Amino acid sequence: MESQLDAIRRSFDQELGQARNTEHLEKLRIKYLGRKGRLTSLLRQMGKLEPRERPRIGKISNELKVYIDSRLQAAGAILSEDKKTSAGLDVTLPGRAFRRGSIHIINQVLAEIEDMFVDLGFSVVNGPEVEDDYHNFEALNIPPYHPARDMQATFYFSESTLLRTHTSPVQIRIMENSQLPIRVIAPGKVYRSDSDVSHTPMFHQVEGLWVESGINFSHLKGVLEAFVHTIFGPDVPLRFRPSYFPFTEPSAEVDIGCFICGGKGCRVCGNTGWLEILGCGMVDPAVYEYVGIKDESVTGFAFGLGVERVAMLKYAVDDIRLFFDNDLRFLKQFS
Repeated sequence: MESQLDAIRRSFDQELGQARNTEHLEKLRIKYLGRKGRLTSLLRQMGKLEPRERPRIGKISNELKVYIDSRLQAAGAILSEDKKTSAGLDVTLPGRAFRRGSIHIINQVLAEIEDMFVDLGFSVVNGPEVEDDYHNFEALNIPPYHPARDMQATFYFSESTLLRTHTSPVQIRIMENSQLPIRVIAPGKVYRSDSDVSHTPMFHQVEGLWVESGINFSHLKGVLEAFVHTIFGPDVPLRFRPSYFPFTEPSAEVDIGCFICGGKGCRVCGNTGWLEILGCGMVDPAVYEYVGIKDESVTGFAFGLGVERVAMLKYAVDDIRLFFDNDLRFLKQFS
């Protein structure tokens, strides 16, 4: 029987080489693998073999069946492609260009912000996205009973572990482990349980920190004026408005002139002529106590901005969810 199997293989190879279309291949399949095919008929005689011979001959038979089937499929694919090419492809036509991807608009804006602050002498630092309660809240002068925690809409893993709600914990870690002076920005993803046209559960922030002797509010104003005029243009007006944050004192929010109405007042800016862009302030002395900075001559400022917020204002996008819907019609506008 082994010699018969070998003869079937040689015969099949010879006939396959003469096949010119898929119809011939189907006839070969029936001839060798069909219900009355040569190989099928031979396998029905396995019962006549000595029991000790059956495993070896069975293995050879199965290998031959797989061989014939795979050769038929490969030949069929080649013949089908040849038929398609000869019937419908004009090789003189110009090729189709591949669509080129691009950097996502949020990453573009983030890179622009980072480059601007690096030019001012800031270093870029990073920290963990899964934070502990101490660095995310307590060391930022937000103790357990503080009402500011209710503003954060936090994702908790446990009482002491959470997804960071801002990148401010990176500032705490830097002050704990670095020598003065400190001049850093901390970009990254942050998480809050909030979702609407202007909020998403995950978004990007850039926090800034400058700490050393002699730093005052005028330094903060100078840095943020440079930021606004670099990102939005030299003619964009801005103002500092008193506000409150637990980890800065005094605190302020920065507004820029509304792009839509030119400062005259419209629905987008709530008829004020201004759009909020970021929060900032001088580092609260209580924060220095948490990080072990005891020199009373040391002062500093901090600020935080939302990258999506900047992108929405810069490109007049009215729904933050567009940044995350992966709609190519929207994204390719920024390629």
